[in-house]
Amino acid sequence: MGYYKHETAIVENDSVGDGTKIWHFVHVRSGARIGKNCTIGKGVYIDTDAVIGNKVKIQNFVSVYKGVTIEDDVFVGPSVTFTNDRYPRAFRWEEEDLVNTRVHTGASIGANATILCGIAIGHYAMVGAGSVVTKDVPDHGLVYGTPAKLQGYVCFCCRRLEEIINEDDEKILFRCHHCGKTVEIKKCVSVSLV
Repeated sequence: MGYYKHETAIVENDSVGDGTKIWHFVHVRSGARIGKNCTIGKGVYIDTDAVIGNKVKIQNFVSVYKGVTIEDDVFVGPSVTFTNDRYPRAFRWEEEDLVNTRVHTGASIGANATILCGIAIGHYAMVGAGSVVTKDVPDHGLVYGTPAKLQGYVCFCCRRLEEIINEDDEKILFRCHHCGKTVEIKKCVSVSLV
C-alpha cells in the first residue's frame, strides 16, 4: 500500500506508515518516524528523531522538533510550534540541551499554540488556539490563555464536561451532555513524559 507524498515534499527516509498522506512543501528529516494513516499538511517541518504516532492529523505550517513525541489520534492545529531547548542561542547547540515533549493519545492542540519543551499534554486533553503551554496538561484537561491555565475538562468527543455525577477525594466522574459517555478524572495526578 505505502504512503502518499506530494511531489514538492522532501522525505529523507522511508520510516512512514502505510496510508499516510504528506502534502505540499513538507520536510521530513532523516530519523523522523511517522505512523500509519496520518495527514501531514502543507509546509510542515518534522525534525530528526521526532516521533509521530498513528492516525495523527497535523495541519499546515506546524514545526515538530527533535525530542517531540506525538502519540496516536492527536490533532495538531495550523501553525502550532513545539520547542526543544530551554536556553536557545543562535551560536551554539548542545545535544544535552534537548528537552523532550510528549503529546499523549487523543489530545487536540488549537491553531497557533506554542508548546514549551518539557511539557506533557495528557490523554484527550484540549489546548485552546493561541495558547502558550508552559506546564503539563492533565488527561482530559482544557487549557487556554497565555500562559495556558486549566479551565475545565473535556470528553473524548472534545466537548466540555460540566455534569458531575460523582466526586470523592481521588476522582471526579463526569457525564458528557453531548455523547453520553462517563469520564473519570483523577485528582492531583501529574502527567508523565514516559
